[in-house]
Amino acid sequence: MYKSYSMELAGRTLRVDIGRVAKQANGAALMMYGDTTVLSTATASKEPREGIDFFPLSVEYEEKMYAVGKIPGGFNKREGKASEHATLTSRVIDRPMRPLFPKDYRNDVTLVNMVMSVDPACNPEIPAMLGSAIATCISDIPFDGPCATTQVGLIDGEFIINPTLEQKTVSELQLTVASTREKVIMIEAGAKEVPEDQMIEAIYKAHEVNQEIIKFIDGIVADCGKEKHSYESCAVPEELFAAIKEIVPPEEMEVAVFSDDKQTREKNISEVTAKLKEAFAEKEEWLAILGETVYQYQKKTVRKMILKDQKRPDGRKINQIRPLAAEVDIIPRVHGSAMFTRGQTQICTMTTLAPLSEAQKIDGLDEFETSKRYMHHYNFPSYSVGETKPSRGPGRREIGHGALAERALVPVLPTEAEFPYAIRTVSETFESNGSTSQASICASTMSLMAAGVPIKKPVAGISCGLVTGETDDDYIVLTDIQGLEDFFGDMDFKVAGTHDGITAIQMDIKIHGLTRPIVEEAIRRTKEAREYILTEVMEKCIAQPRETVGEFAPKIIQIQIDPQKIGDVVGQRGKTINEIIDRTGVKIDITDDGSVSICGVEQKMMDEAKRMIEIIATDYEAGQIFTGKVVSIKEFGAFVEFAPGKEGMVHISKICKERINRVEDVLTLGDKVKVVCMGKDKMGRMSFSMKDVPTEE
Repeated sequence: MYKSYSMELAGRTLRVDIGRVAKQANGAALMMYGDTTVLSTATASKEPREGIDFFPLSVEYEEKMYAVGKIPGGFNKREGKASEHATLTSRVIDRPMRPLFPKDYRNDVTLVNMVMSVDPACNPEIPAMLGSAIATCISDIPFDGPCATTQVGLIDGEFIINPTLEQKTVSELQLTVASTREKVIMIEAGAKEVPEDQMIEAIYKAHEVNQEIIKFIDGIVADCGKEKHSYESCAVPEELFAAIKEIVPPEEMEVAVFSDDKQTREKNISEVTAKLKEAFAEKEEWLAILGETVYQYQKKTVRKMILKDQKRPDGRKINQIRPLAAEVDIIPRVHGSAMFTRGQTQICTMTTLAPLSEAQKIDGLDEFETSKRYMHHYNFPSYSVGETKPSRGPGRREIGHGALAERALVPVLPTEAEFPYAIRTVSETFESNGSTSQASICASTMSLMAAGVPIKKPVAGISCGLVTGETDDDYIVLTDIQGLEDFFGDMDFKVAGTHDGITAIQMDIKIHGLTRPIVEEAIRRTKEAREYILTEVMEKCIAQPRETVGEFAPKIIQIQIDPQKIGDVVGQRGKTINEIIDRTGVKIDITDDGSVSICGVEQKMMDEAKRMIEIIATDYEAGQIFTGKVVSIKEFGAFVEFAPGKEGMVHISKICKERINRVEDVLTLGDKVKVVCMGKDKMGRMSFSMKDVPTEE
């Protein structure tokens, strides 16, 4: 027997069926929002995983193509690796839920969200996010929920709660906010330069809606929730902490971590660890967890230094940014390059330009987005943090950082009409010590400008951190956090934007939410830092986009032809257009509205391709002059090809002003000749004359 619950959410019915399917999972909820259906399940292992010092949570968002009536592409015709969108959605579900599990819990937990049908008016991300929270809350898995998630759009100055897929395409804001009963716990946003005050208003509009959803979830849990199971705590024993402090007093640990150089700090901690290993050589049970204990000791030390003494590990002030540097054109021959350095974080971004035909094709559940013209890819090799491990392609973190930078830059890109290129930026992490994603935004902005991409405004990004005390008003917000402050702090609040507004936000926290004063201060701090980075560093390096693309970048000519002439330009089975491409070496893209893009490196060949297309697409009239090649000679005249696949005949009487007996006396195959159109002959063929071509004065 199952139970069904429902509420009205943004003008649509949200229905939750409990106990209907997946009964062997610890918790399961069949979510229906309009006609969108998502099955959310939560399962946990019975025993903790041995030998780990983290909570092993796995979140999956599975897009089934049958949900939108499609058969998957590819040879196997079945769903394979998760799409980029699915990976990003999994991350958005993971981030607000992870802090609500016990910190000393080591049992494997898997949250699976299977999208089974999609109603374009009801985004499947919403029931998936809420379903994960509901499935976990009603399960016996320890969880300090519930949490709820709402999306907000902005159209014509009005906030739209949980916008439809169609509304998202025209919205100036795509904001996702997760909340607990009292606080905001996760923020993710892409925006078209939305002002800070309006962004804060949108965040707390979503927070209000989340409170209604949480009351709905509380009712479900009260009715059918299971008792939470007990678990084996993996917390570090207090007696071990006490013993360590006897050997390494807090003052000595402060000296070890107080350095602006990551390698020096790591060397100091290695020496501290070696000293403790020697002291505990006889205590095997302590040696097994010594690494985690030293980590916790560092964390307590750093947090105390920041919160009580307002001392940062590298000696900076609370609102001080690390040393900055910016360069462009550091890599030869690429279409654009730039490097941005902030302390020990260094990113180099390369820009590549290509015809629009090379835009990325997207095979997913969103019917409104089938291709992507701008692609940002982010790479994080092991050497950037002084480690060694083989490269296995981008993981979820790399995909997430790339998507964040992409989202930050899309609002300032020129339109296809203004700049008819597909654009790819690749950010290579040379060195990492905190907030490489925001450095990649700065480097990418400069790289795009160096490549001659006419972006509307430069974009910069910066991250703020947080250390909290025992009460809500006991906290310190840190501008430009380095790795140590990220690891040991409570928040990573990334904000990107222009001088005029925010283009992207991503907020991760490790505590049970943020109060409004913290959110407002973090957004204010990031604005101040962003303005400084733009004015004092990036714009001094490159003030505006270059007027033309670089020497090695492809050039593009755009012309417009009559859509009814597209078939003539393409030719039977593509014969005509392929002939133009073979002769000139260019790439040609034609859209259904008759827009033609000619892409090449050599201007002469591009102009020739343009001339050929215009000839083919033009209605021929008497008096038009063409230059063509003799392709066939007959007794009665010669055939001249004036464009690929287009020929006209010059009668023998029209070759010379004087009479000739044989065509071959004047013309040979391959001759280039100038002809004038005389109209069409009796057989409907183009009729040309050489002798009537007007003489040039």
